[in-house]
Amino acid sequence: MADGRPAVIRARPWAVACFLLPALLLLGALVVYPIGYSLWRSLFDAPGTGFVGLDNYREMFANPAIRRALQNNLIWILVAPALATALGLIFAVLTERIRWSTAFKLVIFMPMAISMLAAGIIFRLVYEADPDRGVANAILVSVNDTFSEGAPWPDARPRPDSGLEPGPEESLVAAELAAVGEPALLPLVGVAPPRVADAGQAVEPEPAPDAVVGVVWLDFAPGGGGDPGVVDENERGLPGMVVEAVRDGTVIATATAGADGTFSLPAEADGAELRLAASNFVASFNGVDWLGPTLVTPAIIGSYVWMWAGFAMVLIAAGLAGVPREMLEAARVDGANEWQVFRRITVPLLAPVLAVVLVTLMINVLKIFDLVLIIAPGSTQPDANVLALQLYFSSFGTSPNQGLGSAIAVFLLLLVVPVMIFNIRRLRQERKG
Repeated sequence: MADGRPAVIRARPWAVACFLLPALLLLGALVVYPIGYSLWRSLFDAPGTGFVGLDNYREMFANPAIRRALQNNLIWILVAPALATALGLIFAVLTERIRWSTAFKLVIFMPMAISMLAAGIIFRLVYEADPDRGVANAILVSVNDTFSEGAPWPDARPRPDSGLEPGPEESLVAAELAAVGEPALLPLVGVAPPRVADAGQAVEPEPAPDAVVGVVWLDFAPGGGGDPGVVDENERGLPGMVVEAVRDGTVIATATAGADGTFSLPAEADGAELRLAASNFVASFNGVDWLGPTLVTPAIIGSYVWMWAGFAMVLIAAGLAGVPREMLEAARVDGANEWQVFRRITVPLLAPVLAVVLVTLMINVLKIFDLVLIIAPGSTQPDANVLALQLYFSSFGTSPNQGLGSAIAVFLLLLVVPVMIFNIRRLRQERKG
């Protein structure tokens, strides 16, 4: 190898060419030609008959939808690879310290065996707004309900012509003032009968000479019948309803309805305004709108990290296996704690592996398409749009413009090229080292 080449290459270059020719033909047909054609097609209009030069590239940056897609791609590049790599590093370090590391790695890596389509369907269900269907909101609602009590009757509303009118905030105010010796009847509707199944039969209280009494009840009898504004048989009380006596804007007395809906206020409430407190009707926490305009992109990034953190963990764990244990033990003997060992020794030694994982994931997120298409609802898909998805819509959507779509494809290629160059340079430096 006087000139640095193996003898077989110098003696029989035609043999080498014959072996490489099939691969070169495939590379040209599947890579070089599509790139060249896309570049050429990006210079023409939608039908492909008129040369427009760089107009498609100008349109790409002037179009609000494409600018939003570019902004989202920037978020993806900055957040998703970093999160997946950081989690992979944490998982890889943890697996060295637990007995069941193989099972742990299997569980974390398992999402990689799921296709993007399946993962998108799974997380579309996870992010459902209804807590009865969406796992994420079911967990949040359960945790919230553990530490706080919601309003007792958030769906209740006054029966028409009942004398109850909307008051400050979400409260309801009775038209008639409170009076000793005259029971106050406060009928409500809008509560599903099953919710009052455990409540007692509503009772109209007897007048009291030294108190203001009344009843708050569901003015609806299952099966129909009964008179509006009258406590009829089979109508249930609304226990827990807070009734306030208000005079000159100040609450002077408060009572809570019992199981049969009855309440009693002291005599000083005579002549005061009766008010059903706003706390009775405040809607309870019903979860987070994960797929709304604000959170749809972070939610989809979360599903991506769930899939690819296992990939990062496996690569980092392989690199971690090559870290000299003597160096780690020496640091511990010298008095370094575990965090110092991790930060000053483990992470620097793993820097080449971390760079590989980070660069690979950056290239991967530039091509993200399926998760956004499947998880984001139609109403918020423009808010979650990314360049690969916009390329599809521009090229094959309702108003196809393959010139613009080709321009987006070329731009995506230009975004990937610097990352690839960085990766190639890093590999060459490693070989030299």
